[in-house]
Amino acid sequence: MTSLAAEQVPSPPRVLVVDDDKAHDVFDVLGVIDGDGSIMRVRSPFLFEIGEELSIRIEQDGVSTDAIARVRAHVGPIDARITELEISRSEPSSPPTL
Repeated sequence: MTSLAAEQVPSPPRVLVVDDDKAHDVFDVLGVIDGDGSIMRVRSPFLFEIGEELSIRIEQDGVSTDAIARVRAHVGPIDARITELEISRSEPSSPPTL
């Protein structure tokens, strides 16, 4: 028997870096550390500079959202760095009115 609460848990987000209209899967999302999803902890084989801004696409539960991620910090030991990203989501554009 599946509980209703288990059915409502969203899948973890997938964060892709968008460069020249190509999406690159370079992050393993470890978690969201605030209630509104604006700070994410990720792991990557790449070490981005603190303050660097990346165009990203967040995919979750069949919905894609384009956003900008600013590298906020790197935490943890050198061999297991975790990167904190501050996410600025763009509002969906509304259709033009006639």
